[in-house]
Amino acid sequence: MKVGIDSRAAIWYRGTGMGTYTYQLIRNIYLIDKKNEYHFFLPHESFQGTDPLTSGVFQSISQSKDAFWETVIAAETINPEGMNVFHVPQNGIGLPPEKTCPTVVTVHDLIPYVLEETVGPGYLKIFQREMPRILDETDHIITVSEHSKKDLQEIMHVPEERITVIYEAPESTYKPIKRDVAKARIKNKYGIGENFILYIGGFSPRKNLRGLINAYHKIYKDIKMNCKLVILGKHSRDYHGLVDLVERLDLQERVLFPGFIPVQDLPFFYNAAELFVYPSFYEGFGLPPIEALACGTPTITSNVSSLPEVVDGAAILINPRDILALATAMHRVLTEPELAQELKKKGPKRASEFSWTKTAGQTIKVYQDVLR
Repeated sequence: MKVGIDSRAAIWYRGTGMGTYTYQLIRNIYLIDKKNEYHFFLPHESFQGTDPLTSGVFQSISQSKDAFWETVIAAETINPEGMNVFHVPQNGIGLPPEKTCPTVVTVHDLIPYVLEETVGPGYLKIFQREMPRILDETDHIITVSEHSKKDLQEIMHVPEERITVIYEAPESTYKPIKRDVAKARIKNKYGIGENFILYIGGFSPRKNLRGLINAYHKIYKDIKMNCKLVILGKHSRDYHGLVDLVERLDLQERVLFPGFIPVQDLPFFYNAAELFVYPSFYEGFGLPPIEALACGTPTITSNVSSLPEVVDGAAILINPRDILALATAMHRVLTEPELAQELKKKGPKRASEFSWTKTAGQTIKVYQDVLR
């Protein structure tokens, strides 16, 4: 079996959930399957490499595109001629207009249909224009949670038999690290020596960072430890509005925005944090909470979309639209050592149920089924 995989997101979108998915998928397929032949289509002149280890895909993480979707659409169309199966992992965007072999797409979520107001205009236009064609023309759809499967059935009317749920996983670097080692790394490299609450996951309004900042404002004076709020991520168009909110609440010295953090440093942030909070309004899967659980970091996340399914009792769930409930949960974890310790124990156990090896193996089975 000769399989082609559109692997551009592994380079252009690394550091995001979708980029991590593509990166780990092709890496683990390459490592576990020596029987079939794989062609990883990359953003190089040849557009194609059979060995991702020599093509640079596992080293090059600095070419990320601000306008990823526009870049994919504008780039040269991949021609999978000669492949037995062709897989487009980034929501099917970039699926060739002419079909030369059976195709598989991974649809992570339907955010442009569910929360249209939180999506950038370029992506929104591309997604809503392309998705009906993609779902109609592809042979099989992989999605990353039962919740996303339900959305595909109810919103896009995709028959259940055309959908397979295959979970994502935390990368192997997300694991418990000695706390003093992690805190020293963060202090020496980023100058953050205080205790802190952590958020990782982008600045889209969908992520509910305004809710998180307002909840923090309600409790920070009542916490005996000097606990700051650290919000990691590349400063996108929504960043300036958050800075304005922080200034209005007089939290300039307490809410920190260190900017983009290299992937290799994220496990140290998780392990150094007192608490990880992810109050998103909607997720197709939600990698940051499972990464935090893998590190043994007490975690609070939302009781909506895929998040309860992913954390499965290993995190505290709150209504993301209830600021008081979020503030109360944060205060409890920071002031009740027994609760924090219980969450620390539950996290790694839940995270261990996911693995990229399992994801890759289940995906290979989909290729085989589609070819048959």
